[in-house]
Amino acid sequence: MLGPLTMDVWNHTNEPNFILMGLTDSKEIQLLLSLLFIFIYMFTVLGNIGMMLIIRLDVQLHTPMYFFLTHLSFLDLSYSTVITPKTLQNLLTSIKNISFMGCFIQLYLFVLLAAAECFILSSMAYDRYVAICNPLHYPVIMSTSRSHALITVSYMIGAMDSSVTVFCLSTLNFCNSKVIHHFFCDTFPILALSCSDTYDAEVTIFILAGSTLLLSLITISSSYVSILSTILKINSSSGKHKAFSTCASHLLGVTVFYGTMIFTYLKPSKSYSLGKDQVASVFYTIVIPMLNPLIYSLRNKEVKNAVIRVVKKKEGTQKLK
Repeated sequence: MLGPLTMDVWNHTNEPNFILMGLTDSKEIQLLLSLLFIFIYMFTVLGNIGMMLIIRLDVQLHTPMYFFLTHLSFLDLSYSTVITPKTLQNLLTSIKNISFMGCFIQLYLFVLLAAAECFILSSMAYDRYVAICNPLHYPVIMSTSRSHALITVSYMIGAMDSSVTVFCLSTLNFCNSKVIHHFFCDTFPILALSCSDTYDAEVTIFILAGSTLLLSLITISSSYVSILSTILKINSSSGKHKAFSTCASHLLGVTVFYGTMIFTYLKPSKSYSLGKDQVASVFYTIVIPMLNPLIYSLRNKEVKNAVIRVVKKKEGTQKLK
């Protein structure tokens, strides 16, 4: 699935490795970043696992919206784990090399998970559209089978995107340099190393990434246009507030995620800027997976009430013992 690496790659390097230059050469900044990233990663793991457990343990959260949120937490946890441990190794040790196979596996998993997240966010927007615009038909439209189908399609599109991206890159020759000026194996920094003509690969990847982002954004945008139209027709201010509050967390999460993705990927590789793009990459690979549990819990009364119910249930069980 990853595609064979061309012989030129192996012939022009003494060992089959790329070198990840990381974020900075300053030892002081490396130490500061490593401490910050360790804290963020621990919070990401605890926050996303905690979110999945709360949804699993509280029966009232066994709805399509929280089914999607479970998978969103799983994706955030997964692609943070794909990136952060290797970044910490790079910051804390002198080991900066990554094998060709390891690099392409990291890229494959990252693209798969990020693309799947785009369509899970779209599914969540569609779920909110049905809940607000067609509440009487909600149980029928958002059935268990449809929810599972939307999740399956999301992962399938992610797998297709990552397979095509990695195949395009694996057919290039990397004979000039094996130094990746980035902290993980991302598309543009790898393209920059190739001594082959990258035009076809760039166009294919750009169309693929653009289609994924635009298709999911169109779904989200059209859902929220309909939602906004319905909310404006509600007479009472309390009804408007209640309807909007069900979408606020998701809308904030979408804005943060898509903002950094579009800034980073919907542009030619020649406009890649080491400083700006690395900051954006840190944000969506390391920071956003930590923010999502906060966005969907602190701004969500249902989740906060679910936490209280689970804690009280546990305390009641302990008293009975």
